[in-house]
Amino acid sequence: MGKIIAGINMTLDGVCDHTKVTPDDEVHHHYDQLLRQADVILYGRITYQLMEFWKTILEQPTGNQSMDEFAVAMDSIPKIVFSRTLDDVDWKSATLAKRSLQEEALALAQQPDKRILVGSRSLIIDLLRLDLIDEFQLMIHPVIAGEGLKLFEDIRDRKLLKLVKTKAFDSGAIIHYYEPAKKQTGN
Repeated sequence: MGKIIAGINMTLDGVCDHTKVTPDDEVHHHYDQLLRQADVILYGRITYQLMEFWKTILEQPTGNQSMDEFAVAMDSIPKIVFSRTLDDVDWKSATLAKRSLQEEALALAQQPDKRILVGSRSLIIDLLRLDLIDEFQLMIHPVIAGEGLKLFEDIRDRKLLKLVKTKAFDSGAIIHYYEPAKKQTGN
């Protein structure tokens, strides 16, 4: 069975907006390695269009090794984009989803040892509601955004998670790795 991993950057106040945090070399290196270990990443339209920034880094490298290597990893990983408004995508490693999120996620997860990353807030929320996420990797940056979309603000049902491990970065960012807790009967 494959593994569906929800990975997202967020602020201390729960805002998940890539423009509210400033990743350093260590964070870029971490995500570079994560992308290289994964088989595919799922994006919604907004996050996909934000990530297209990395195509410009491929065309004109910055000279910053961690950013340039992350751009190569981002370019290499297959991307499936879920959108109601895009007719096509022009990134060679990206395709528009032909099935619903649930159908696509289930089909990918049926493949042995497949590592499926989910990098968009909206998709994480939808997959959480469907109980299809196997692991959460929540990188919390030492920033208070004050405003913006909160990761779990649209979740109304109680969800229990089990902390599996943490990883601290010199910048003060910390990744919390969670797995869904086993469903308890009678509680």
